[in-house]
Formats: sequence, structure tokens, C-alpha cells
Amino acid sequence: MENQEYSVGLDIGTTKIVAIVGRRNAHGKIEILGVGKAKSLGVHKGIVNNISQTINSIKSAVAEAQTSAGVPIHKVTVGIAGKHIRSLQHSDYIMRDHPDQYITEEDIEKLKDQVKKLVMLPGEEIIHVLPQDYKVDSEGEIQEPIGMHGKRLEANFHVVVGQMGSIRNIARCVREAGLEMEALTLEPLASSEAVLTKEEKEAGVAIVDIGGGTTDIAIFKDNIIRHTCVIPYGGGIITDDIKEGCSIIEKHAEQLKVKFGSSVPELEKDSTYVTIPGLHGRPDKEISLKVLAQIINARVEEILEMVNTELKAYGAFEQKKKLIAGIVLTGGGSNLRNLRQLANYTTGFDSRIGFANEYVANDKNQYLKGPEFATSIGLLMESLKIRDKKSPVLEEEILEELKPQIENEIQNHRPEIQTSQQNQTEEIARRKEEVKRNRPTFGQSILDKVKKFFEEVEE
Repeated sequence: MENQEYSVGLDIGTTKIVAIVGRRNAHGKIEILGVGKAKSLGVHKGIVNNISQTINSIKSAVAEAQTSAGVPIHKVTVGIAGKHIRSLQHSDYIMRDHPDQYITEEDIEKLKDQVKKLVMLPGEEIIHVLPQDYKVDSEGEIQEPIGMHGKRLEANFHVVVGQMGSIRNIARCVREAGLEMEALTLEPLASSEAVLTKEEKEAGVAIVDIGGGTTDIAIFKDNIIRHTCVIPYGGGIITDDIKEGCSIIEKHAEQLKVKFGSSVPELEKDSTYVTIPGLHGRPDKEISLKVLAQIINARVEEILEMVNTELKAYGAFEQKKKLIAGIVLTGGGSNLRNLRQLANYTTGFDSRIGFANEYVANDKNQYLKGPEFATSIGLLMESLKIRDKKSPVLEEEILEELKPQIENEIQNHRPEIQTSQQNQTEEIARRKEEVKRNRPTFGQSILDKVKKFFEEVEE
């Protein structure tokens, strides 16, 4: 299998590191080729704090993914989160030299590059420049300016910024694990790709990704990213509270949370207890599930209040900015029982749990159904997007290389048009269009198609 046929998403989380290898099938869905998972030992609240441990964890996850997929992994699309992430709104414009010519992708990139030169605070670096809407001359609220004519091209941008040191540390870990970083993507944006629908993004929705060390938020309205932020609390701090509140070790606290944890104490019975094995010769310990739910509830309510603060900062309670689709909860922390009901009550918005398996074609055993894989699959989807964008360029390069051979085939089969440059040009153009229409089967010999074309002409 050639490297171009598949992509890899690498989620460097606080509790786990996941590598997912996949490709797009003929129906546009994602076919998972392999998954690798390793415990994350060098990351705290989304930030790398131990280089060597993080490198080892990445190597372990990637090795498992390579073995299960049966392919070598060289390039990865990596997610980034952490409390150092912040976002801002910015407007900028360029004056086009040739307004008589229509606006192209190059003009958009030129405008983005200009925004990337913004002066940030010391130690900060721009991660994403996301256009929200455009203005061409006097016409505003344009979603897609490509193909239009105009002198002045202006846009409103959502700019995501992070600490340069944290970004460099992630890049170093990936590089020293023997990998090339194809792209760096904000994790809530990746999660949103995997679990949100176009209808939700248009109506207005907030994705709340509760991970091990952070809770990532992204807000969409009218199919435009409006707000992003990272709260430095996640499922890990709930486990710590259980450990301290019940006086048990972390391993048992995590098991209690996953198997018996609930976000709403009122729904638990006073008489229900679970037994935890005692430490080395000590008696077993009985823990009330209602007390467990009270500990969890206190911390989850705190996290949801922070989410509420971010929703208010965006203006989600204003009529024009109202989130009609409410909230989508995802990430490993969203597995807590009754979390959706608590989120409905705390925020006032209708909520649902977001699963990433909607875009996955071959998840027969439902292994990837859990919301904890939403970011990983989103990163894989982002990697596939990058590869799709590069595909036309590769095809053009290959066709340019084959141009002399195509011209030679034309001359050999039809001597009477040897001097007709127009026919040669038209045939090359036709071949290019045919390649674009049949991109999935581009591996077939293009010269055979040329021969077949002239055989049909001569008949």
C-alpha cells in the first residue's frame, strides 16, 4: 500500500495517546486500517511536561497502529490543547493588483498570510487563521469570494493562538519519535469535524470535549467558527477528587468513576454501596454510590459553570447568537451517567452525546463508538482533507511529466494531425479532466486510455 492511500491522526492527550490509520472509501466514509493506544505519561493538562516519557508513549501507540494496519507510518496530523490556548477576532484586507481578474485561492492565502504576521504577546504563536466571512469592495457577508471580481478583499478572522514553547515541545516529541508532523490542529476543531453535522453548525452549536486534562470548547453559528477556548480541567481532576474524598488509590478511583459514577446524586439510592479491595492485608472498604455521585457532581458542576461563562462571553443567550442546536458533549468525560441531564439543567441548552462512528465505515465491533475517540478520528479526517487538497497538484505534476508521451501517442496514431497543436492541446486538456473525474482510479495507465481513444476514433 502506497503512503498516499492512507492518513494518520495522532491525539496526544493527558490520559492516553491514540494513533488512528485510515483512508476514504468509494462512498466518502472513513475506513479504519489500524488503531494504536498507549497510556500518556508525560502530558499534564494538555501540555507536555516530560519529553522522554511522551516520546516513548507516542512510539508505543504508533507501533501498535502500524502493526494492526500493516503499513508504515511516517506523517501524522497532531492535535493541540492546553490552558495556554486563546483566541481573538481580527479583520484585515488586501488590495488586489488586477481587479479585472477573478479572486482565486491564492488571493485568500495571501490575505491569511498577512494575518499570520500579526504581532502576538511575547512567547505566543498563531496556530490557526480561520476566515469567518468576506467583503469584496462594498459587498459584505460573503461566504465564498472565489470567482468574484473586485479590488479590495477583506475578511473577518478567528485567530487561535498558543504558547510557542508548548507548540515546539509537541513538535520535538513527534520528530524524535521518528515522525513528520503534517499539520497541527486545535483539538476542539478536530472533535467538531468528527461529531457535528452541517445542520448543527448552521443552527448554532457548542461542542464541549471533556478530556482527561482539559475541557475544549468550540462554538459554531451559520457554519462559521465563532469562539474557541480550553478550560484547564477535565476527567482527571474528578478522579483526583474521588481519590481524596474516598481515601482510595488512583486506580480504584478511576474504576469507580468509569463503572459506577453518576453526575446527579438525587438519582442514586442511599442504600447502594460498592466494595473496594483494601491495601495489602487491610480490610475492604465500602463506598456509597450516593456519596460518590456527590463528589463527582461538585466538580462537574464547576466545569459546566466555566462552560456557561464561555457561552456568555460569546453571547449565546442573545437572540441573534442563540445556539438552536444546543450543546454536544464528547470526549472520555462525557461517558459519565446523567451528564446530559445535568448539562441541560446547568446551561439551559438541550444537549446530546457526540459519537464519531457516524463517519466510520467499518467499526463493526463498535470499538471506536466511544466519544473518547472523537478527537482522534477528527484528526484523521483533517489529515485526509490535507491529502485530498494535495491530490490535484500531484495529478497535474504527473500529467505534465506524461505530456510528451501523450503528444507522441497522438502523432503515432494520427500522422495527419502531427502539425495540429490545437488538437494536441485539446487532447491533453481532456486527459486532465478525465483524471480529475476518475481520481480514485488514477493508478491505471493513462497512456492506455490515450491509445484506446484513438483506436475508437480510427474505427
